[in-house]
Amino acid sequence: MLVQLQASTTMWDASNWTRSRFEALGWALAALTVAALAVPWFLWRDSTVVAGLPLWVWWHVGWMGLASVAFYAFTRYGWGVGVESADPAGTETPEVSRDD
Repeated sequence: MLVQLQASTTMWDASNWTRSRFEALGWALAALTVAALAVPWFLWRDSTVVAGLPLWVWWHVGWMGLASVAFYAFTRYGWGVGVESADPAGTETPEVSRDD
């Protein structure tokens, strides 16, 4: 088993840091929205029935569908946003790759 250290080719860039910061803020707002509207508090005293089920049940089904789409989008495009280490000095961080 051979272990090599390779230098990272990406240098720290202020524009990338700003973009990452806005992405992290956007995903945080999306998560807060999903959590805040998961419970339909505005339908608690509503007795409307649609297709044999209370309206709040339909809200829950629809909202969970939307939440699953949001989580899928996060796993595809936002996973790791906000957890990268910022390197203001621009030093290179070695990466380890294993060749078996």
